[in-house]
Amino acid sequence: MIELALVIPTFNERDNIEELLGRLTTVLSGIAWEAIFVDDDSTDGTAALIRSLNGRYPHVRALQRIGRRGLSSACIEGMLATSAPYMAVMDADLQHDESILPVMLNTIKAEELDLVVGSRHVGTGSVGDFAAHRQALSRLGKNVGRRIYKCDIQDPMSGFFMVRRTFFEKTAHRLSGISFKILVDLLASAPEPVRFREIPYRFRSRIHGESKLDTTNLIEYLFLLADKTVGAWVPVRFIMFSISGLSGVVIFLALFWALYARWQVTFELAEGASTAVAICTNFLVNNWVTYRDRRLKGARLIRGFLWFCLACSIGAWGSFSIASFGFQKGLPWQVAGLTGLIITSVWNYGVTAAFTWRAVGRR
Repeated sequence: MIELALVIPTFNERDNIEELLGRLTTVLSGIAWEAIFVDDDSTDGTAALIRSLNGRYPHVRALQRIGRRGLSSACIEGMLATSAPYMAVMDADLQHDESILPVMLNTIKAEELDLVVGSRHVGTGSVGDFAAHRQALSRLGKNVGRRIYKCDIQDPMSGFFMVRRTFFEKTAHRLSGISFKILVDLLASAPEPVRFREIPYRFRSRIHGESKLDTTNLIEYLFLLADKTVGAWVPVRFIMFSISGLSGVVIFLALFWALYARWQVTFELAEGASTAVAICTNFLVNNWVTYRDRRLKGARLIRGFLWFCLACSIGAWGSFSIASFGFQKGLPWQVAGLTGLIITSVWNYGVTAAFTWRAVGRR
């Protein structure tokens, strides 16, 4: 019977897989374990390599996801795919110290804990050669995140931890699956106080491949915090979609003023050009940020853009009709206009989610 499952999210980590499996085999000798690599359709053949190693490592499997991405959601799917009573989440890039896994397992069992976290900020733990900007980002994430989880943990941004299955099952339906910080999601989603302990380790430097951290990771993390704060009432994607729409309005007004009032372009041309630029900007922002995990590329980007334009055109007509009807019935023009805008925003969000970043993105 498998006692410990290692859930390892991957994207373009082919060069690290065999080295990682060799290290795990050594340190986990005497423990019944399995490794589930959750691969977000890597372009370097990571999933194919893992499957080819099944003869040497029969307890290793690849769960390949197509049409969706995201570290947290990958970890959740991996944990749901095993029946092991204990599950560890770690990266495939060899930066997490696999040698402390037996200590983590013994600790979570002996002390009947919910979580054991590999920590860079307690005892002999260290961030190693972590870049200064990444250290600053980690500190910022910790300070902001304290508002949504109710425990005194020193390294909530750790991506290396072990969880008891019974705790995960009680928490799973509350998880947001947003962002790359699944540990913060677990801590904030727990229905009762979390029993945890932190085990120190030194964070190692990456040898192969490239870091997946970019500026949108911070935005995703803010998404997670927002979802834990207001997500029960308003979907966070809808909030971001609406913010993108407001940015489009600002761009439209600024460009329209520049073309019509400053450069004396005809009203019709200024209106059309400003509208086109605003629509393109909204689409690109939503594709890059709001729907980062379903981001469209290539031919799908073009099809998605056409769907987006169609949905927004229908929404604009609907907004005009609703606002006009309300105004004719005696509503103040501000209320009539806002009503049309809100209804249109809901329409645009629902339709583009279903047809632009879902149906198109998964074909």
